[in-house]
Amino acid sequence: MARADDIDQLKTLVASMQNRIDVLERLNEQNEQNLQLHKTKSIPKELRMILIGPPGAGKGTQAPKIKEKFCICHLATGDMLRSQVARKTALGIEAKKIMDAGGLVGDDIMVNMIKSELTSNKEYGFPRTVPQAERLDEMLAVRKEKLNHAVELQIDDSLLVSRVTGRLIHPDSGRSYHREFNPPKVAMKDDITGEPLIQRSDDNAAALSTRLSTYHKQTAPVVNYYKKHGIWAPIDASQKPELVWQSLSAIFAEKPRESVLSKIKEKFSY
Repeated sequence: MARADDIDQLKTLVASMQNRIDVLERLNEQNEQNLQLHKTKSIPKELRMILIGPPGAGKGTQAPKIKEKFCICHLATGDMLRSQVARKTALGIEAKKIMDAGGLVGDDIMVNMIKSELTSNKEYGFPRTVPQAERLDEMLAVRKEKLNHAVELQIDDSLLVSRVTGRLIHPDSGRSYHREFNPPKVAMKDDITGEPLIQRSDDNAAALSTRLSTYHKQTAPVVNYYKKHGIWAPIDASQKPELVWQSLSAIFAEKPRESVLSKIKEKFSY
C-alpha cells in the first residue's frame, strides 16, 4: 500500500510536468503565430510584374509557379497571339506570318490587346519594347497602380538552341516542358490534364536566330528602362529551374527600390 508521502510526491511531480506542458504549448502557439506573421509579411498583397528574357530563358516555366503561389493571373502576349492564330482571326493570320519569321508584332496591336485585359489581370507577360513599357506605365497610372518588379532572366545565347528546339507546350495552360531537361511524365502528355503537348512552329534553330536578333535589338532596351525606375532585378537563368525559383522568391520578398531620379522628381514636384 502506497504511503501518503509517496502520493504527495507523485502529485507534485505530475503538477510540475503539467506546468511544463503548459509552457511548451504556449511557446509552440507563439512560434506558430510568428511564423504565420512572417509568411504574411513576406508575400505581397498584390503582385504586378514582368519577366524579361530571350526565348527559352524560362519565362514559361516560372510564370505558372508565380501564378499559383500568389493567386494572380498570367497574361502572356505570345499566348494571346497564338490563341488568335488558332482561331484564325484576321489578327491571327497576320500575326502568324510575323511569328513564324521570328519577328515581333507591332506596338499598337499589342498595347490595345493588353489594355482590354488590364481590368481583370494583375500580372502581365508584357511589354516587349520601350514604347510598350511607357504605354503600360501610363495605363497603370490611370488605375493608380505601379509595377512591383521587372525581373530579367539572363542566359547566354549559345545555351538557348537546345532549350528551344526541345521545348513542349500545353496550349491551354501555357505549361512548359522539355524533351531532355524537363520531360512530361508521359511522353507528349500534360502532367496535369493528360492533354496533348505541342511544339511551337517558331521553336526551331532558324527562327530562334531571328528571334534573338530581334530580342536584343528591341526588347533588351526595356531592361535599361526599368533600371532607371529602380524595379529591375537580374537572375541567372542558366541554373536549374528550382534555383531560379528560389531567386525569384527572394526578389518577391523584397520591397521594390525607388530610383534616385524618382525621388528627386517627387521632392521638387509642386
